[in-house]
Amino acid sequence: MTAASSHSGPTGSTSHASLEPPSYRRPRRLGDTVVTHLVDRVVSGAYPVDTVLPTEPELCREFGVSRTVVRESIKLLEAKGLVKATPGRGTRVLEPIGWNLLDPLVLEAQIRHDSNLSILDDLINVRAALECDMAAQCARVITPDQAEALKKQANVLAESLHDPERYGREDVAFHEMIMLASGNRLGHAIIHGIHAKARLSSRYNGDPSREEHLQSLAEHRQIESMILQGDAQGAAAAMRVHIVGSWARRRPGVRGAMGQESGS
Repeated sequence: MTAASSHSGPTGSTSHASLEPPSYRRPRRLGDTVVTHLVDRVVSGAYPVDTVLPTEPELCREFGVSRTVVRESIKLLEAKGLVKATPGRGTRVLEPIGWNLLDPLVLEAQIRHDSNLSILDDLINVRAALECDMAAQCARVITPDQAEALKKQANVLAESLHDPERYGREDVAFHEMIMLASGNRLGHAIIHGIHAKARLSSRYNGDPSREEHLQSLAEHRQIESMILQGDAQGAAAAMRVHIVGSWARRRPGVRGAMGQESGS
């Protein structure tokens, strides 16, 4: 999905139907609904940087909520770094550099509207940096019980080759084991949060062929081997080859931060 620009101005009445996130009609608290849609509009560009959001009465009428709900929603947008509310001057959209991309709503919207895949390229670079470090640490400190569990998980991954959906789940479980065994709780929390949102995107997941799954399995086996041998440097290198190489194989054919085009 690409960023749209159906908003005609800070107080325009143009419909935002085409911009709404997939969860638009999902039952939720009124405040959550307002926040979700305002985040989506800011990130998509429907409310451009340095423009003013619709007034409180306009938002109250559109969403059918009270001023209290709208004010609380604006405060949450401020906490996410998206806007700045100034008495007498309205609520202005801030530059993307200050947006909190670790916030689940902001990250999900950013991925959804990432027309050139730059945010997914950045996500891969972050994953590679953190998971390579955690793989190296895992090789240094993994316990015998954890090593046995990792071997079993690698076998489960191999048994899942016939079922792409199951393979995806077992792949995630394999990486989770390594991160947990490394003892890096902060790194694990960051990867767990950003990867969960990325996996909601079909452009991130791609549609890997059986040959690509076989290549992926071989890379996981190499990671397993390096960790079980206690080779920290080898484990880090194998993890980088897997994360970066896997993305290069499945990345949709648009040019972005990681350079060359690649078929999906």
